Amino acid sequence: MSGDLIVPDAALGVVVFVHGSGSSRHSPRNRYVAGALNEAGLGTLLFDLLTPEEEADRANVFDIGLLAERLLERTSWVREQPEAAGLPIGYFGASTGAAAALWAAAEPDNEIAAIVSRGGRPDLAGPRLAAVRAPTLLIVGGRDPVVVELNEEAQRHLRADGRLTVVPGATHLFEEPGALEAVAGHARDWFATHFAGPRGHL
Repeated sequence: MSGDLIVPDAALGVVVFVHGSGSSRHSPRNRYVAGALNEAGLGTLLFDLLTPEEEADRANVFDIGLLAERLLERTSWVREQPEAAGLPIGYFGASTGAAAALWAAAEPDNEIAAIVSRGGRPDLAGPRLAAVRAPTLLIVGGRDPVVVELNEEAQRHLRADGRLTVVPGATHLFEEPGALEAVAGHARDWFATHFAGPRGHL
């Protein structure tokens, strides 16, 4: 699996990005958010969940269990890197990647400090939502009504600290002027707050 790890000096923590279906570590939206996090002193890892051969089978793209397994492997890898040693880890998931992030965060031995979902499908994590212990921020666009409803329902199943933030006027991909900047700002504040809190220093 190819990936790009950036850990600024004196980083507060590392955010692992989990892209959605049809995307990759080269997603311009995720890279924009990652850049904003790096500027705020947060480390980031962008990586490909599947090989090109695996992506050819569309069933793999929506296999949340498989995607979560790959995420867990990468999370373990990050923890082994000298520049990330001892740092809290968070997940930033987009679309189906948000479901994989929540699924992986529900694993009993996987300590995750915070999660942010952008236009996510947390409903696809199903019964695992109740087992997520990490504070979770669900960001959705105000003009993405179906996903807003799915996130509202998922929030009700989260037992951890869960917050739903709606970006007014934004559609699913947050392509409107200022929409992605709002996502980056919300994500930066969420991770910075929770990386510095008690869960960030387990």
